[in-house]
Amino acid sequence: MKRLILIISIVLSSLSGISQELYTPQHLYDAPQGLMDLDSLRTIKIDFYEANYHDTLVNNWISDNGRRLPAAVHLSNGTTLDSVGVRYKGNSTFDIPNGSNNPKLPFNIDINDYLAGQTLLDYKKLKLANAMFDPTFSKEITAYDVYRRYLPAPQANFMKVEVQGNYLGLYVNTESIDKKFLKKHFNEKSGVLFKCDPVQQFGQGGPTGNSDLAWLGSDTSLYYDHYKLKSEVGWGELVHLIDVLNNNPAELDSVLNIDRVLWAFAVNNVVSNHDAYNGLYQHNYYLYQSKDGLFQMIPWDVSESFVGALYNTPPDPSYLYEHDPFNGYNSTWTPLVQALTSDPTSRYGKIYSAHIRTIMNESLNVNEIGYFVDEMQILGYDAADDDPNKYFDMSAYSSNVDNEYIIPFVFACGGITSTVNLRKPYLESHLEIAKIPPSISGTEVISVDEQYFVTTIIDNGLSAELMTTTSVHNSKFISQIMVDDGTNGDQLSNDGIFTALLPYSIGGPQVKFYVRAENSGAIQLDPQRAEYEFYLYDNTLSIKRKNEGNNLNVFPSPTNSSLILEGVTSASCKIYNIYGALILAESIKQSNPILDVSNLPNGFYFVEVNGIIKKFQKIQ
Repeated sequence: MKRLILIISIVLSSLSGISQELYTPQHLYDAPQGLMDLDSLRTIKIDFYEANYHDTLVNNWISDNGRRLPAAVHLSNGTTLDSVGVRYKGNSTFDIPNGSNNPKLPFNIDINDYLAGQTLLDYKKLKLANAMFDPTFSKEITAYDVYRRYLPAPQANFMKVEVQGNYLGLYVNTESIDKKFLKKHFNEKSGVLFKCDPVQQFGQGGPTGNSDLAWLGSDTSLYYDHYKLKSEVGWGELVHLIDVLNNNPAELDSVLNIDRVLWAFAVNNVVSNHDAYNGLYQHNYYLYQSKDGLFQMIPWDVSESFVGALYNTPPDPSYLYEHDPFNGYNSTWTPLVQALTSDPTSRYGKIYSAHIRTIMNESLNVNEIGYFVDEMQILGYDAADDDPNKYFDMSAYSSNVDNEYIIPFVFACGGITSTVNLRKPYLESHLEIAKIPPSISGTEVISVDEQYFVTTIIDNGLSAELMTTTSVHNSKFISQIMVDDGTNGDQLSNDGIFTALLPYSIGGPQVKFYVRAENSGAIQLDPQRAEYEFYLYDNTLSIKRKNEGNNLNVFPSPTNSSLILEGVTSASCKIYNIYGALILAESIKQSNPILDVSNLPNGFYFVEVNGIIKKFQKIQ
């Protein structure tokens, strides 16, 4: 025992712990007083200049021409804007109330359609949903509160709507998937964007489609009825994605951010949103191709979460609470489900299971959800009570939170907390979800003999990987094996502490990383929300590289034999490979010293000269 303590003391004295930072994108969402602030209930007043606005907007919706009418908009904070563009939106939420002469129709408002640069609390678009089939008015807001913890997703809150001086009712204000959204979440806005909803409109005849990503052929026109292009170009890129998915799925990670899809699928399943790709119908999502070449899945229109108005679809309603999360409800044939989640024992299947467990543990607490809904309903109660056009009375406003709401042979939808109480036990008892994953703790960056390693404590794990990237898009993480065998930076074998060299830690850009541990049945991640959240590490040597005002010049690059270190009279030199490992150390006392690198393998390296780091390439 004394010898073991001595060994541990020696090991610890040679290690230098270095803190890393947890990156979380939650700061991207609106602060208090913002347009999407959950604690605010504002009134928006829309005054059309055209007296016959309703008939014109109805005709525009039927013809699906996207045309808007100008109107003045007044927000209850005192803001007044002229000449905003307004049209009706929605599908069944438009057609059904319009067919029964209910004036509470959903709106799509473009603030700068007529006046370029005009914004409303820094937003250019508003999407106002009438919550027509949600007695609680709260399902979409509650669901989005869960989605945005795990992937880029819209925000939503309450808003009262008046048109031509008449109060239409309480609406759900949903953030638009537009350039502002893209810039906020991807730090860019010029990529290919598709709304994945087919062309057909509820109650209307004409062509039909399906946004299931099935292969229809190489002719881009074959896909026009299935997806809606929102960027200037992009049909070729979408068809290429569909081609790879269906005809070369082994290369899918080269065109699709797979982890983003797994998170979307997982949240869809946990919150029982069946009106989604891996649910009853393959639609209600966006695809955005960021500059790393990967398409990102963005959830949309999650109003049917917590077993919404689709409840009366199956002959056995309990199936909506207990369906297998690995196949989806009636969607085993869809190519993206087949490729990613149909096999729970595959690598993607295990990561998907890990995501489901994380969401259940963090976000499926019935008391916390109930408290959130209570807060929203208190805020919206008077507005809902005064709503002259709501489909359900105020008893349903409250009762449908904890209980199913059923009008026999007419309407049915699950409750919010009742859905959680039925769905969660099923998921917890599912054979794959119930498997015990490894536990991960104490992840940190350490320095050992001027090399940088990630070390972590893993219990109940057979293997571990360090997942790293330097991508500004926070994507394309590369796997590197972590060891517990006393080699490659690991101090003691079989002690449950796994170690890997931290790539790019010398002279390179900021390193982003997380840990993935696996046993025979399950996978665990640290941080658990990876790859949406991850650790950040900046080496002090990387900061030195940014110093200005030095006269050091390192050339030639590429080189096959030597480097000239121009601008110094003597040099303390160290060469690191691209992974941050120290390769060579040498001191040279002469003006403009020459460093022999002829024995280095081909590749990129960093040379540190008197604390300043430069990059060079070695070739034959």
